[in-house]
Amino acid sequence: MAEDTATSLPHALTLWYLQPATDWESEALPIGNGRLGAMAFGGVATEHLQLNEKTLWTGGPGAVEDGHPYAYGLWERQRAGALQEVRDHLAAHGSAEPAWLAEKLGQRDWAFGAYQPFGDVYIDVHDAGVSADNYRRSLDLTTAIARVDYDIDGIHYSREHLASYPDGVIASRLEASQAGKLSLTVRFESPNRHARVHVNDGRITIRGSLPDNGLRYEGQLLVVAEDGSLLDGEDSVTVREARAATLLLCLGTDYAERYPSYRGKKPHRKVSRRINAAAAQPYSALRTGHVTDYAGQFGRVRLDIGAPPHTTLPTDELLAGYDGTGPDARALESLYFQYGRYLLLASSRPGSLPANLQGVWNASPTPPWSSDYHVNINLQMNYWPAETTNLAESVTPLVDFIDALRPAGRDAAKQLDGASGWIVGNQTNVWGFAGVRDHPTSFWFPEAAAWLCRHLWEHYEFGGEVDFLRTKAFPIMAEAALFWLDFLVPDVNDDLLVVSPSYSPEHGPVTAGASMAQQVVADLFAHTIAASEVLGEDPAFRRRLATALRRLDPGLRIGGWGQLQEWKADVDDATDDHRHVSHLYALHPGGRISPGKTPELAQAAMATLRARGDGGTGWSKAWKINFWARLHDGDHAHRMLRELLRHSTLSNLWDTHPPFQIDGNFGATAGMAEMLLQSRWDGENRATLHILPALPTSWRQGTVTGLRGRGAVIVDIAWAGGLPTRIHFSSPGRDVKLRLVSTLFANGRYVLIQCATGDLVDHHRSGTLVTMQARTGERYEVVATG
Repeated sequence: MAEDTATSLPHALTLWYLQPATDWESEALPIGNGRLGAMAFGGVATEHLQLNEKTLWTGGPGAVEDGHPYAYGLWERQRAGALQEVRDHLAAHGSAEPAWLAEKLGQRDWAFGAYQPFGDVYIDVHDAGVSADNYRRSLDLTTAIARVDYDIDGIHYSREHLASYPDGVIASRLEASQAGKLSLTVRFESPNRHARVHVNDGRITIRGSLPDNGLRYEGQLLVVAEDGSLLDGEDSVTVREARAATLLLCLGTDYAERYPSYRGKKPHRKVSRRINAAAAQPYSALRTGHVTDYAGQFGRVRLDIGAPPHTTLPTDELLAGYDGTGPDARALESLYFQYGRYLLLASSRPGSLPANLQGVWNASPTPPWSSDYHVNINLQMNYWPAETTNLAESVTPLVDFIDALRPAGRDAAKQLDGASGWIVGNQTNVWGFAGVRDHPTSFWFPEAAAWLCRHLWEHYEFGGEVDFLRTKAFPIMAEAALFWLDFLVPDVNDDLLVVSPSYSPEHGPVTAGASMAQQVVADLFAHTIAASEVLGEDPAFRRRLATALRRLDPGLRIGGWGQLQEWKADVDDATDDHRHVSHLYALHPGGRISPGKTPELAQAAMATLRARGDGGTGWSKAWKINFWARLHDGDHAHRMLRELLRHSTLSNLWDTHPPFQIDGNFGATAGMAEMLLQSRWDGENRATLHILPALPTSWRQGTVTGLRGRGAVIVDIAWAGGLPTRIHFSSPGRDVKLRLVSTLFANGRYVLIQCATGDLVDHHRSGTLVTMQARTGERYEVVATG
């Protein structure tokens, strides 16, 4: 194909560069299959793949730190009366400093551990010289293949790398345009000095165990040469005078997502089986299988907001020149939207752990924040685009992870308050850490499990799978709700039930009834009640929840300067520009605040956002895209996207906190989807779709296909002059009654609703609403006529 050559223009969904990558964080290109990840460094003389396997973690069971064994986040000593002492203090004084709470309830998180790099593959090309012509490295988002292309002395060389989900391997293909012109040496290095390396018949095997916890790991790299010779070295394999060479790589550990041991079988058989199966097929078949699997999901959504079909500027130049206007800006924005979807597929597939703070990619044995799972927003934000951008399968690892947290979470609930149910704190890891850490400004967030449960309910709202609700979601949600039935206490001032102690994430004093805490618990109770009603199960428990919900402080108050209050007391500072705006949870991802249903609260949320400003870290700006989209202010949402791209995005389009943190990528993609389509589940197979609710002025015309609304409705939209001209929607999963809300009916336009066969469908038009029945498997279109 012409687009695979170094001289043609790449298509619009390609990241490409004209120079080698030297920096891991800002320049290397990521590939992944959910479980395995690699960062590709382009270079003529040496190609470098930095490797990750998502279960390779220090800490946890078997690990000892300063003489203390890992204990799943449980307290080292009983703190009889400590929680009541904290509550009494808050009742008497109204607030407390976070450091004081940490002294009373915090703990040293012994042997918490950190996500580890697995190793590095180096491909040293013989006689490569120091320069090459027509050099280009690229990442094609439509195929999930990273490439390097260049010419030396009239010979074209290419390298491509992919991470196959069907075959469970990373594969690399190196080719020369003439036979006998490819010679190279392959090395596989581990950061663990105790690792053992063995080479036999073109296969490099590296195995060992982590020194602190004994976790066993193994990696195998098989080198296959075409039309050349193969030579085993002591710790390397050399290919001589070949036309092409294929490298097949698989990694594994004996980790298992099972409490309390978190150990399974040795990795050798599984790694060998995957390598051997991949080697039994030609590279072309492996490549085709990879592309077919990946493109079948990635290709569901297409976005056109005015970008040219081919990119004339390399991605780093496109980013450097971005100002939010013109075709080049639309090209970068479209690319960035789809890049978020690509990264989610690369870092979260069924059978793997969920995407962590860095997805699946990490090069440091001491990564920022342990590259763990922060659950006061970051893990949740990773999955915001999953349902809306039609990648629902990627939620499976998150669901399994939430379920696996419950056993340790039950113990943590008992240790904290003698409570039923389960909880998890501000941060967790692959070892089921469910308690609290010892960081005063970011350790206290027992609402995390309740927030995670929102993803379970939304997975049902979007997909409509009653069996999933019955067997998976409802049991987890109900058990999380049990904790809050036990933990909530009456406020001394008004007898409403409050979370005490509560701490608005990473900001402000410790209080009773912080707004976000109240909003999250209210969401959990409401969703668990709704799930119980759908299933017709446990009416007595449902009544308990309903009674508690009626007594629960709602956490929605308008303060003295028109803001939505962050705390129960009106103490917000209008000059405060803190990056967390957690008390707007009810606006997004929650849905209790909206311009149409609660205009006064929406205005208060807007006042808060204006006071906080447009700055912040990458993920904070991404959240603000979603906030402004929910407020139906497309231009301000676009302003936040522009801020993120200009000031919080690296050359390889990774989000930076700083440093690199992947949630900003995911949050921004979700926010762009929210600008184009919002949906609400009204219950009883009824959904409301809001078409183009926050379309920015700069996106005057365009199309989007394949977005997903609640009710399992797939939506395609075309628009011009800021108004939709055609809407296609279908309901492949179930019958659903839809209400379409749009500016479609402005300017006296007539609306014609037809099914795919051309038959007129009965409908009712009232103001800006069209109500109709979407029948399973049928496709409809709404056409605006003059």
